[in-house]
Amino acid sequence: MTSATTASPQGQKTALAMSTIAFTACFAVWTIFAIIGIQIRQDLGLSETQFGLLVGTPILTGSLIRVVLGIWADRYGGRVVFVCTMLAAAVATFLLTYATTYPQMLLAALGVGISGGSFAVGVAYVSRWYPAEKQGTALGIFGAGNVGAAVTKFFAPLVLVAFGWHTVAEIWAAALVVMAVVFWFTTRDDPVLTERRRSGEQPKSTWMELEPLKNIQVWRFSLYYFFVFGAFVALALWLPQYLIKVYGVDIRLAGIIAACFSVPASLFRAYGGHLSDVYGARRVMYWTFLVSVAATFVLSYPPTDYVVRGVNGPIAFHAELGVVGFTVTIFILGFFMALGKAAVFKHIPVYYPKNVGSVGGLVGMIGGLGGFILPIVFGLLLDLTGLWTSCFMLLFLIAAGSLAWMHLAVRQMEREASQESIKALPPFPEMQGMATPVRKPVKESAAVLTDWRPEDRTFWQEKGRKIASRNLWLSIPALLLSFAIWQVWSVVVAKLPLVGFTFTTDQLFWLAALPGLSGATLRIFYSFMVPILGGRLWTTLTTWSLIIPALGIGYAVQNPDTPYIVLLILALLCGFGGGNFASSMANISFFYPKSEKGNALALNAGLGNLGVSVVQFVVPLVITTGIFGGLGGDPAMVPATAATGETPLWLQNAGFFFIPFIIIAAFANWFGMNDIASAKASFTEQAVIFQRKHNWIMCWLYTGTFGSFIGYSAGFPLLSKTLFPDVNALQFAFLGPLVGALSRSATGWLADKYGGARVTFWVFVLMMAGVCGVLYFIGIKDQPHAFWGFFASFLVLFFAAGVGNASTFQMIPAIMGKEMGRLMPQATPEARRLQAEKESAAITGFTSAIAAFGAFFIPKGYGSSITLTGGPEAALWAFLIFYVTCVLITWAVYARKGGLLHDIERGRARPASANA
Repeated sequence: MTSATTASPQGQKTALAMSTIAFTACFAVWTIFAIIGIQIRQDLGLSETQFGLLVGTPILTGSLIRVVLGIWADRYGGRVVFVCTMLAAAVATFLLTYATTYPQMLLAALGVGISGGSFAVGVAYVSRWYPAEKQGTALGIFGAGNVGAAVTKFFAPLVLVAFGWHTVAEIWAAALVVMAVVFWFTTRDDPVLTERRRSGEQPKSTWMELEPLKNIQVWRFSLYYFFVFGAFVALALWLPQYLIKVYGVDIRLAGIIAACFSVPASLFRAYGGHLSDVYGARRVMYWTFLVSVAATFVLSYPPTDYVVRGVNGPIAFHAELGVVGFTVTIFILGFFMALGKAAVFKHIPVYYPKNVGSVGGLVGMIGGLGGFILPIVFGLLLDLTGLWTSCFMLLFLIAAGSLAWMHLAVRQMEREASQESIKALPPFPEMQGMATPVRKPVKESAAVLTDWRPEDRTFWQEKGRKIASRNLWLSIPALLLSFAIWQVWSVVVAKLPLVGFTFTTDQLFWLAALPGLSGATLRIFYSFMVPILGGRLWTTLTTWSLIIPALGIGYAVQNPDTPYIVLLILALLCGFGGGNFASSMANISFFYPKSEKGNALALNAGLGNLGVSVVQFVVPLVITTGIFGGLGGDPAMVPATAATGETPLWLQNAGFFFIPFIIIAAFANWFGMNDIASAKASFTEQAVIFQRKHNWIMCWLYTGTFGSFIGYSAGFPLLSKTLFPDVNALQFAFLGPLVGALSRSATGWLADKYGGARVTFWVFVLMMAGVCGVLYFIGIKDQPHAFWGFFASFLVLFFAAGVGNASTFQMIPAIMGKEMGRLMPQATPEARRLQAEKESAAITGFTSAIAAFGAFFIPKGYGSSITLTGGPEAALWAFLIFYVTCVLITWAVYARKGGLLHDIERGRARPASANA
């Protein structure tokens, strides 16, 4: 059987050598903007922010595409994927020469970034040629292709000066094409792919490739690589200007010193692979983080003057790391980062030999994102603190956190491995040989419920209900705060112009829309996390995560010169709050029996939705007073108007206000909630929903209800401010989400009594009427009282959306219960019931994720409509057409005579009518 252990030495050497050379060429192309971007900035007159985005865009693309390319390499073979990657990047690099405007440059940069994805392909390809005991060295040699960045920095300036940046792009593109051809004709398919073709074995599905990504260990490896690789890329970009600004050296000396960091951080990666093979990757990682913590601590210490009061008077001295000490320290840091990069990828083929592509792709993606995110954060920290060494302070925290997490994980593994032998030891060494005392059973952690039987009526009445209720009422405040942070930009954007920010209307709508985009995307991932980490830990972590955007907003809005890209990133980070809904609902669903699950989920969702109303009610109040005193920063002075004089505005309170509540909720979650030991769910088992047509139909309908609720919540304040500038709409904005949240909690009985499909049909009819009302009052917006008609029409939309949120969720279990009779005709009723429950839960989570994209599309629809047509009417007409499709689908598929739910709902309605 052909395998890595039987592959010929010549084939191994050829595959490794050609892969390393190809990766070097790809890395040279990936970093091409570090050189040609300087000339492009001059030609186009780009700002620092625009230049930073241009340089970072290929890094972002190359990082994000790694997971996909890694999976393709596992499925189709690294050789063909590597060649296709190089050819695609070459085409994009060549087309770059035809770009003449900044947007065209950004589009081309996206394509150039494909070259960075080659790392995941090469890891999957090379690892299959070598046995486990040699993979560390092989992958270390391959990873040394990072030196391609130095190749570009050395040769590209020469070509640029002589022929211009267009020639640089053309030559680098041609080099990639030549490399692709050479690689194709000098290498052959890896042994694993060859054997698979010989045996006729089918490659694993994409979902199976992604299965290991549920393991928390993969994300721990990703954090390690975020530091050793992401920080390496970030410092390679940051160090030249750091040296010039801090030490006053010229650009040539700055380049030489920066090379003292980047060269060892690339070339010694091969040595790190050898050490990992000989001494073990874990030991190398320990040394990497220990030395990195020490080095970043020294580098983060700012220049400081000390005065000591001595006997003979004050003694003054100055503490500062000189340029020589800095160079030595940065060389040591780069050397150990190189060792760490190799050690991380030594772990992956050992732990995940059949998923190197997907796991290596994810780890590489997170590391590459570090190279994109960290330079932006470095600049933000510099603006906020005024300390150039703040970048190393951040790296110190990341390295220390990685070291602590790794050590705790190792200790836990060791304790589990030796638990039985440790239990057998006496309390003191002197007791060895004495009679063994009778041991009492070890008490289980009160936080983990090892016996949980909610369907057992006796258990539920005596014990279960109390525990479930406590978890529910601790979950609700955390979810409410999540919705508040998710939608805080809906209020903040309307106030940004007042404190000095000069953004266009479309830019403001982007800020209001992006939390919806990131929140909806995160829901897809969050819905799988509770069975992996446990509801208590995950709820605590996600609640703590809300502090990041809350603090960021509080600091960013205090300075009108804060770059727009920083505000966009903070808007994306607010999506942490949006993602929490999926995991919160999944967690609470495990605690309740079927007979009470619906009410519990309605309370959790409905009262959690109140966070939207809370943020739109509270924020306009707290920003008018300095509730934090000097700790909260100085207010911005809003220019005087005809009605009022100059007034102070503490817009930073929009973020700071929620921080104490987040801390309290996080501690309450950790000390008051529980994990259920049996709450496990396989992603593979749930993935069958993607084959169910009703899953996709319900995604469409739930987008019409919840997507409308969250989208109108995000867009209403800014839309009102734009259309009715003389009306203080923010003081009323909270009423819409309040009506929607309460109607969801209070009208679930309608769907239970009359049927979800029938209620949903009339919900969309009412929403059509609401949109028509909005369009009418926008048409007469200059008339007296037009705002109140406009506002009332939106209240109708919020009310209908809330009712529809409950009725659509009621439809899902009814649909799947009916479908199981057709899909599993030979199964027992109990088996069909269990399958229906499992698929209903999965569809509920997935539809909530898809529908949450409404928080992005509705505000962005307003902004695009205003930009293109001068008003929001085009977007509203599109929403009206969408509701028409929802009415038709609900009637045709579910509610009409002969529809899937017609007989069920009519049968349910008749007894109710008779009793009436």
